[in-house]
Amino acid sequence: MTSGIFDGYLRRLGMPDPGKPSAGALFALQRAHLERVPYENIDIYLGRPPGIDPELSARRFAAGRGGYCFHLNGGFCALLEFLGYDVTRHVGGVYEDAQERSVNGNHMVLTVRVDGEAFFVDAGLGDGPHSPLPLREGAYEQGGFGYCMEPLSGPEAPGWTYITSGGPFPVANFRAAPASMAEFADEHQRLSTDEDSPFIRTLSLLRRDAEGIDLMRGRVLSRIDPSKGPTERVLDTAEEFYDAIATVFGRELDDLTPEDRTALWAKVSAAHEVWLAERAAGAAAD
Repeated sequence: MTSGIFDGYLRRLGMPDPGKPSAGALFALQRAHLERVPYENIDIYLGRPPGIDPELSARRFAAGRGGYCFHLNGGFCALLEFLGYDVTRHVGGVYEDAQERSVNGNHMVLTVRVDGEAFFVDAGLGDGPHSPLPLREGAYEQGGFGYCMEPLSGPEAPGWTYITSGGPFPVANFRAAPASMAEFADEHQRLSTDEDSPFIRTLSLLRRDAEGIDLMRGRVLSRIDPSKGPTERVLDTAEEFYDAIATVFGRELDDLTPEDRTALWAKVSAAHEVWLAERAAGAAAD
């Protein structure tokens, strides 16, 4: 890729000249990425999933879009390579079961070696750590959130397990072996087109900052802040909904036509009614 592809990307991060590779610059780049490029699946939810070619992702980020892990970490990997970092992609998997130690391929992880140390770097979890974690066994804390890194056990070893006490997916496992972008193509196809995929069923946006996590699931906007506790509100109008996407998550909306906006709001609202009915049925059963 040429340098021009990354100019707009770096401006999006607010770091037009991040300087030479260093641990400090790497930390600043990840923090900026999490704060300014949201985890989001709007295009997938609308039935027009973007590809995961890193050049395409870099261009999308420069234009104000986001993506999910294959886009976010794929594009970030290309940027770090361009800046001169020793960065490696890995096949990973995220799980609801905290005891799971397999690797199903539904996640991409990055590791970076700089200043004589290796780091777990992940801009694609949405609710992951704000800064890179040392790639060594231990417990870590960032802004009230706790994390743990440990060697991956079981048949998928060698590799690593990332553990967090918060969020719907407390575990991410990844193999130590390097991976190419081609290894994620089939899983991207499944996640972006299969009717059982969570990206097809639920609109999701996440943004991480130093104090907490902003989260949108359908029409429910939440904030997770360890110092203040969680907050939640339902977005009752299309105006509120689109304002939150633009202001809370920093996702530009100029690619959405009026027809797109109408379709997106209608789909999200229909899913919200189903969610309300299921929640009411569950409460009645209890």
